[in-house]
Amino acid sequence: MKQVEFLNVVMPFKDKLFRLAKRLLVSTEEAEDATQEILLKLWTKNAAIEDYKNVEAFAMTMTKNFCLDRLKSKQAGNLKLVHSNYKDENTSLQRQVEANDSVSWVEKIMEELPEQQKLVLQLRDVEEYDYDEIAKMLDMQPTAIRVALSRARKTVREKLVEKHSYGIG
Repeated sequence: MKQVEFLNVVMPFKDKLFRLAKRLLVSTEEAEDATQEILLKLWTKNAAIEDYKNVEAFAMTMTKNFCLDRLKSKQAGNLKLVHSNYKDENTSLQRQVEANDSVSWVEKIMEELPEQQKLVLQLRDVEEYDYDEIAKMLDMQPTAIRVALSRARKTVREKLVEKHSYGIG
């Protein structure tokens, strides 16, 4: 596969790889490094890439595995916790502050979820993959994905309600 063809195949889902890496590694720098590493690995396999039915799913699985390996490695202690700043010039400062607060609360809650629930929630609700694609990526049964997703959503919902009810009183 030539470079142009490779880029045409890989570039449409490059941002999804980054978002998954960022969800798992938290640090923007670490996620960028992971994304570059996965793209490099894909390029080294570019001769065989045409044989894959779903290159995007394969790349997402590679990203998940790479990030989990990275977290398990000794270098995991060196990961920096860096949170993104979300900006929207069209909203008032108050709404922007509230939105940042809500987003960072959801991110914090997601970070506390068990690894499997965190992955399922990211892939389904953020990346919008369907259950069959997630099943292939995570090597799970669709029923198990639905259960993990339900539990993850319930936990996020309960913790947000808890946070907001304490914030009122």
